Amino acid sequence: MTSTLQFIFVCAVGLLAGAVSGIIGTGSSIMLVPVLVWQFGPKEAVPIMAVAAIIGNLSRILAWWREVDWRATAAYAIPAMPAAALGAKTLLVLPTRLVDVAIGLFLIAMIFIRRALAAHNVKIARWHLALIGAAVGYITGIVVTTGPITVPIFLMYGLVKGAFLATEAAGSLAIYVAKVLAFRSFGAMPIETLVKGLITGGSLMAGTFLSRQLVTRMQPESFRYMLDGLMLVSGLAMLWNAFLA
Repeated sequence: MTSTLQFIFVCAVGLLAGAVSGIIGTGSSIMLVPVLVWQFGPKEAVPIMAVAAIIGNLSRILAWWREVDWRATAAYAIPAMPAAALGAKTLLVLPTRLVDVAIGLFLIAMIFIRRALAAHNVKIARWHLALIGAAVGYITGIVVTTGPITVPIFLMYGLVKGAFLATEAAGSLAIYVAKVLAFRSFGAMPIETLVKGLITGGSLMAGTFLSRQLVTRMQPESFRYMLDGLMLVSGLAMLWNAFLA
């Protein structure tokens, strides 16, 4: 049985993670997964985080409801959902080390690629989101998180601040719903795991709403610098997980 102290510790980290992801759009999984693995083991950590991610993304949508770009969300999410279910099935038979390495290197490279594209004012169209959604959805089904990958995608689409946070969250919500449903169908989501995910997700939601005022006052360039910093940390964390975890 999970002790009360374990849940208190997990929820404290979840509150901080929710505040961070509420400011820069991602990062909650990267902060929470090591704690979940330590407390509950790696096999249970992935489905717990999937449930918590649903609640965390839902909270960002509710916090910025009026700024969601629903057309961009649909273009991204419709192909991403079946791809995520397929990726979750692949997770059961495929080692993820090479995937972690590739994503880690991609995230670090994306800091420089995004800035180069921004310098030349490169934008992506809605149909690009559909192609990217299918690829990212599949990868998200396999690994714990691909949140930092979606950051430059939606920024290059032209979204910032509240609109970026809400639209990225809406797309991610669809992916994680598909992932949880897939885990349930494969017998990897017992009720106890679901409850743990709901409790963890509640702490993420609280942190997200606490961070809303800070996002409103933040300058766009400061917002982008924070995103770059998170992508660097995220990339290094994934490489660490691949080689040393």
